[in-house]
Amino acid sequence: MLFNSYIFILIFIPLCLWGYFLLNSFKRYIPAQCVLFGMSLWFYGYFNYRYLLIIIASILINYGIYISIGKLRDKNKSAKALMILGVAVNLGILGFFKYTDFFLTTVNQVFKSNIPLLRIVLPLGISFFTFQQISFIVDAYKGNVGKYKFIYYASFVAFFPQLIAGPIVTHDELITQFTDESKKKFNFDNLVKGIFLFTIGLSKKVLIADVLGAVVNYGYVAPERLNSGSAWIVILAYTLQIYFDFSGYCDMAVGLGKMFNIDIPFNFNSPYLSTSITEFWDRWHMTLTRFFTKYVYIPLGGNRKGLARTCLNIFIVFLLSGFWHGAGWTFILWGVLHGIFSIITRLFKKQDKIHIKPIGLIITFIFVNITWVFFRAESIPVALDILKTAFSFKFAPIDPIILNAFRTPELVQLLAFADIEEKLPNIIPIGFMLVSTAIAFIPFNSKKMFEKFKPNALTLIFTILFFIWSFLSLSGVSTFLYFNF
Repeated sequence: MLFNSYIFILIFIPLCLWGYFLLNSFKRYIPAQCVLFGMSLWFYGYFNYRYLLIIIASILINYGIYISIGKLRDKNKSAKALMILGVAVNLGILGFFKYTDFFLTTVNQVFKSNIPLLRIVLPLGISFFTFQQISFIVDAYKGNVGKYKFIYYASFVAFFPQLIAGPIVTHDELITQFTDESKKKFNFDNLVKGIFLFTIGLSKKVLIADVLGAVVNYGYVAPERLNSGSAWIVILAYTLQIYFDFSGYCDMAVGLGKMFNIDIPFNFNSPYLSTSITEFWDRWHMTLTRFFTKYVYIPLGGNRKGLARTCLNIFIVFLLSGFWHGAGWTFILWGVLHGIFSIITRLFKKQDKIHIKPIGLIITFIFVNITWVFFRAESIPVALDILKTAFSFKFAPIDPIILNAFRTPELVQLLAFADIEEKLPNIIPIGFMLVSTAIAFIPFNSKKMFEKFKPNALTLIFTILFFIWSFLSLSGVSTFLYFNF
């Protein structure tokens, strides 16, 4: 089920809110939590009911390991082997579903063999809920996890707002809120605030990301059709699309959580304002950065074992990050490039080189733009073709198909009514790119808007206007980009 769908907005959310808070109002806390868990399973199984077997099995296995670790700790026995087994099982499940065909393809290419692929369908969200459970098992081994009932643990893993594409939350952020009786009572202010942020996220996805997606798809399907100008538009369009698509999902997740009185961490903080690649990863997909820092970088030694080891640890983290995002050499190369640039940034910082913020912002944004090409392309040769075209600087009129992709029905009607486009033929594509780029760079982002939210006439009009506009645009419903990862 998609956030940006009629069934979710008109049926799922009203039913879930009503059932959850009705039972909580009678202090039926466990049944209410069961409703939330059951609705989350419906949300997940709506895509493919077979996915339910995987997530339920994963929850049962990990909860069993958690209970066993607790018993060993109670007897003052080492649970390290069990923790390692738990991490290995989780990585094994993730590896089987996500990477089997990639490894078989690589083996076939290297050894000229013909091993048949398994054609495994990747279960949605498996990268996210696997990492959440790994963090839980490791924290349980360290003694940082309390004694949780099964229904609360299951809800922690399956809570629908963050189940498919994050943020990657930790047990202390979510389970403690599920068990907090002060959060069981319906809160109208939180509902309104949640709807406000949900609308912002929905608008990002439907009104911006999906429009840019049509441009991106055209360019990456047949890059030979592009000239330099079209190539740069396609490159920038994907840079903006992936931001508005993923941050839009995360805004909706935080907003949905707030409707249930649950605080979910923000995952973005104006990443394209970053003046270094290090800052970029402090602002982009922040919960993934937190996971790799806490459970990979620091255990490897962090920056405590000298500069050379620090650089190696940074490289390992970004290599794993690239591999986590997708089973393909394009993702691995993307991670490697970010790792190398992060190491270079670290070395310059270590040598106390002068850092001029505007220059740093420009360099970082250009680097991110270029590396996104590898992230999006189906293969490395396709990515290189697009970059070669862009840097050949052979400009020609922009492909009409690209220009027309920006002309959504509502924008065409609006400008036709005002009789503007006849005088300025390309005002829609130019204006769309300029406005969406400006929004991505505005420091007053959705996180700050949410924090400073006040229910007044202005926010009411804003919310109603953009909700209706987005809702009426759902006929072109599309999945979120990070569903593929």
